[in-house]
Amino acid sequence: MKRTRICELLGVEYPIIQGGMAWVSNGELAAAVSEAGGLGTIGRTAGWDGQGDWADNLRKQIRIARERTNKPFSVNVVVLDPRSRDIAELLVEEKVPIVTTAAGNPAMLTPYLKEHGLKVMHVVASCRHARGAEKAGVDAVVAEGYEAGGHNGVDELPTFVLVPQVVDAVGVPVVAAGGIADARGFVAAMALGAEGVQIGTRFIATAECCAHPAFKQAVLDALDTSTVITGRTIGPTRGIKNAFTEKLTEMEYSGLSPEKLEEFIGMGRSPAGQLKGDLEGGELYCGAIAGMVRDIVSAGDVVRGIVEGAGAVLRSLE
Repeated sequence: MKRTRICELLGVEYPIIQGGMAWVSNGELAAAVSEAGGLGTIGRTAGWDGQGDWADNLRKQIRIARERTNKPFSVNVVVLDPRSRDIAELLVEEKVPIVTTAAGNPAMLTPYLKEHGLKVMHVVASCRHARGAEKAGVDAVVAEGYEAGGHNGVDELPTFVLVPQVVDAVGVPVVAAGGIADARGFVAAMALGAEGVQIGTRFIATAECCAHPAFKQAVLDALDTSTVITGRTIGPTRGIKNAFTEKLTEMEYSGLSPEKLEEFIGMGRSPAGQLKGDLEGGELYCGAIAGMVRDIVSAGDVVRGIVEGAGAVLRSLE
């Protein structure tokens, strides 16, 4: 597999990045991806159900990863999180080598992180945001299409349209995200000009992921039409269709205020669904690519499958 600037920047063998999936990007998963030659990512709330201290939990996940690999890994930070500066300071203390920021102005954290020697990637959903991130000093941008699970850009640009335009808009390396689960998606992303891929949903269905078994099974059972975007008036989010998304959609169409919608969603919906297995009342972040995820394997096998399969895909195009 061709080495790109992303490989050199991150110190990885393959330009394959595991997405920061909030509650289910735990230390074991991140370490397994990194050990296989990609870049694992720990979510800022990985495995945390809201009980106990968030900082203690994040330190625990970082140290779990360090016990299992001596290779680089990343931590995902949501800039708009009121705790984002505290998280950044914790990552500096823990000497985490790479940070992936998202959802907010990267200029708020990038100078501080770079000053302390961390590499910074920022998730963007438009060319304007990509140029802003580059101006803020990030080392790379992750261009995420609206096929991706979890929170998405308000313009809902698909990956196939977004990536090549971002590649043309900035000089830093571009990582493609959204709708990628296997070697075919990897090759397509690279053909669009990306120098790496970020994959989330496929890594939910892995042995090392801390997602509840019922959530993993829901991903396996998903069809091409099994996900939906909700919360367009407060921040579009893609997840598996269930009683929660049906009710939220009904509330949105009725014209309820953003405050009422946020009150309904609350702080516990995501951990309830993703960590505790509440498949109807919980929020199940999941990308549209779930229909292609058919088995639970090791995270290392996901990485190796993409690496080994990419050559075969390219040969089929000759």
